[in-house]
Amino acid sequence: MRKKIISVIVPTYNEEENVNYAYTRIKDVFSKLDEYDYEIVYVDNKSIDNTRKIIKKIARKDKKVAALFMSRNFTSEYSSQAAMNYAKGDAITVVDCDLQDPPEIIPKFIKEWEKGFKIVIGVRTKINDTFFMQLVRPLFYKTFKNMSNINMPLNAGSFCLLDKKVMDIINSLPEKNRFFRGLRAWTGFDVAEVYYVRKGRKYGESKNTLLDYLKDAQRGLLGFSFIPLNIMTSIGFLLVTVSFLFIIFYLILIFFFGNPINASIPILLSIFFFGGIQMLTISIVGKYIQIIFEEVKNRPTYIIEEIINKHY
Repeated sequence: MRKKIISVIVPTYNEEENVNYAYTRIKDVFSKLDEYDYEIVYVDNKSIDNTRKIIKKIARKDKKVAALFMSRNFTSEYSSQAAMNYAKGDAITVVDCDLQDPPEIIPKFIKEWEKGFKIVIGVRTKINDTFFMQLVRPLFYKTFKNMSNINMPLNAGSFCLLDKKVMDIINSLPEKNRFFRGLRAWTGFDVAEVYYVRKGRKYGESKNTLLDYLKDAQRGLLGFSFIPLNIMTSIGFLLVTVSFLFIIFYLILIFFFGNPINASIPILLSIFFFGGIQMLTISIVGKYIQIIFEEVKNRPTYIIEEIINKHY
């Protein structure tokens, strides 16, 4: 009887300190899971350090290790999608190369998967992170959940295990503006949650900047919700109503008391206020148009420069 295959996707970008470390720990996990076969799929976003050389060295020694090298940095979101399209396992899991999400949790994922859950998500009970990010992360997840009406667990990142059926559905979606955590929840399958403590890095520093997190949040919110547009419509209606009432009040004031207010001050404040609202509204509409523009161009979301150890 064929063993079930677990595909472990490991995105990398300038992770020369962590590549071997991740490989060793993942191998150690599966050495204790004799009833399963596995493949490790490194996917590299055009690293400029020795990451690629190290991955190639590992792949030459171990045929269970495949490597996808991107032609440029397509971000972890899209390079991971490339690996998901490539992976041939009965289930896949995504493990960041820094191992802040420990691969030792994978057996717990598999246990829940064998119970029949198509999606098993790692939920962080504690995160070793900066004070600022500890405040911002929960805020984003709560905002996304309320705005999108998609039941995405709080404090759950990309660390999970997906059944091949779910993976095939996500792979088949044609959209370019992808937010993996949202798509995972959108599929609607029953979800099991595995709780763990997310630790700090052992080697190196995070390559993600605050701008990367903001882009990620923007992609998620605009890709799964029209509430920003609805809010702007409501604010516009409210402002028009308030402005109309203010005009009536001001005309009555002039009729009975003359012009007791220096008109230049309310006019100036109104210009700044309404101008700011207009700029905000236009920018939000512009972001949705940008998403439409990217979709209709129909460019590929990633380009693979080289594959080592093809597993198909």
